Amino acid sequence: MSLIKRMSPDEKKESGVIALCLMLLILAHFIPKNITIVLYIVTYIISAYPILKEAIENIFHGKWFDENFLMSVATVGALAIGQFSEAIAVMLFYRVGEIFEDLAIENSKKSITNLLDIRPEYANLELNGKLQQVKPELLNKGDIIIVNPGEKIAVDGVVESGEAYLNTAALTGETNPLLVTKDSQVLSGMIVENSALRIRVSKEYKDSTVVKILELVQNASEKKTKTENFITKFSQIYTPVIVISAIMLASIPPLFLGQEFQVWLYRALIFLVISCPCALVISIPLSYFGGIGASSRAGILVKGSNYLEALSQAKAVIFDKTGTLTRGEFFVTQIIPANGVSKKEIVKLAAIAESSSPHPIARSIVKNYPGNIARVSNVEELVGLGVRAEYQGDTISVGNMKLMNKLNIDGVSTIEDTTGTVVYVALNNEYFGAIEVSDMIKTDAKVAIQGLKNVGIDNVTMLTGDKKIVGKNVAEKLNIPNVKTELLPQDKVTEVERIKSEIGDKGKVIFVGDGLNDTPVLASADVGVAMGALGSDAAVEVADVVLMKDNPTAVTRVIKIARKTKMIVWENIIFALMVKVIFLLVGALGIATMWEAVFADVGVTFIAILNALRLLKMKEENKKINKYPHSKTEKYKVEVNEA
Repeated sequence: MSLIKRMSPDEKKESGVIALCLMLLILAHFIPKNITIVLYIVTYIISAYPILKEAIENIFHGKWFDENFLMSVATVGALAIGQFSEAIAVMLFYRVGEIFEDLAIENSKKSITNLLDIRPEYANLELNGKLQQVKPELLNKGDIIIVNPGEKIAVDGVVESGEAYLNTAALTGETNPLLVTKDSQVLSGMIVENSALRIRVSKEYKDSTVVKILELVQNASEKKTKTENFITKFSQIYTPVIVISAIMLASIPPLFLGQEFQVWLYRALIFLVISCPCALVISIPLSYFGGIGASSRAGILVKGSNYLEALSQAKAVIFDKTGTLTRGEFFVTQIIPANGVSKKEIVKLAAIAESSSPHPIARSIVKNYPGNIARVSNVEELVGLGVRAEYQGDTISVGNMKLMNKLNIDGVSTIEDTTGTVVYVALNNEYFGAIEVSDMIKTDAKVAIQGLKNVGIDNVTMLTGDKKIVGKNVAEKLNIPNVKTELLPQDKVTEVERIKSEIGDKGKVIFVGDGLNDTPVLASADVGVAMGALGSDAAVEVADVVLMKDNPTAVTRVIKIARKTKMIVWENIIFALMVKVIFLLVGALGIATMWEAVFADVGVTFIAILNALRLLKMKEENKKINKYPHSKTEKYKVEVNEA
């Protein structure tokens, strides 16, 4: 039932046709013989119509020798010698294989509709002192727009007046809001969080960042084509050789050796039937289907057999940072008290002051405090500095070093070279200490990088929109040799294209990401891998592979599965060809009958299926991959209960 639910309407229709043909084929054995032939012919036409149609169309386009042509010639030959049921069975067998292949690759069609969420629907144009909602496409350079809290910036521009925090996750993937003030440059797609901004338009909508990102995804998606099936390439040589051999088999013995023409024509037709590449056609998609099944059991969704093939050729892996190698959320990582102050007291004061703030850093501090948070009054949010609040007659000040300097607070110890954000705490203008807040590295990230090196992939790179000191620190901790920081989505695409050009035809490039901002890169890489549990919907839709548990170690796992799948595919191909050659020889000598040939073909396919099922028994490594729980749900707290 689950297989039927996964089928598209066309695939369900195809399955219905196959079921009808099977019933007619069975019925033909229980009706009078004079009607049987008519029923056989009708059944053959129904089962063979799409293949015959495609073969004829290809001939008119100059493509004679493909698998459709060979299937048509072979089955028509079977009809000519009266082997009706065999001809029908061959066609049905072929169409069943096509359904399996379609099921394996249908999910590779990418949908980028979710990406449209970053496209602003309107802009508030300031015109003659009044605001007018207009489409972003109608804005011109120099226009003034007003962006209110919660609204997207429609086009790239420069802040004329106002101060606000911007949610830049759609562009940079970073969770830390960006503070902008007068003369700051802002990009379309960013969301204003706390106060209105007056912005002067610097680029028309068609040249703005949000449009460029959408174009990158669409253009990269168009470049993605399905890997050409091996049997199609093979049949370009195999088919003409078989057809010419059959003609020679039917004509040379009668013409030059005086043999009976009917005997050798019969052998030539059997030769054609035996030559039908059913076992090859079935064994390839079934092998890939087994690889996709093995990946699924490991919590990895591979959207098509062509991506498994590409994964098996991986030579470089590129990671996004936030949400991919790190957890994508802030945690308190260090508490530095002033003399005579306890860690618990610092966190308590900071949590009390930040309790009503929606800022991610504020929320992480509040979450880290183990006790109940008292109510405060006269909360004042100082944009770009921090907050001040009244608590039991005292004034708590929590913010950055600029706030401490503005309040002329003495004794503040500056924390240098930090990879996180430092929040300073003061009570009644007396310095109490500092709290460092950082995005934490996932528990299995280092294992993932080492795993890639163990399978021979040394070309590992990390790309991030975060600042240089943070990116370098994460790369050093994970032993990643190459890192690029402070990148926008288009910069990441440029880096991926550069690495692809360096690799050339030697292999494929994988990109692993999770955010909406990663969609252009996921689409432009040879294989895009997305974090599925908490990654953005757009990234999951665009990606070719989805890691359902968000474990970076699954990247190594799916590469191993892909390589084993490719090995099994070639085992099946070589085995099928060897058996085919043997039966072609005995068929040409008149030793093999039609049913023996069909039985051999079915036997080869059955063995190929059993071989492919070996992929589903890779349980031991599946357990290894699952031992890492979902990194983002793990609890992390710095101990704050010391006196």
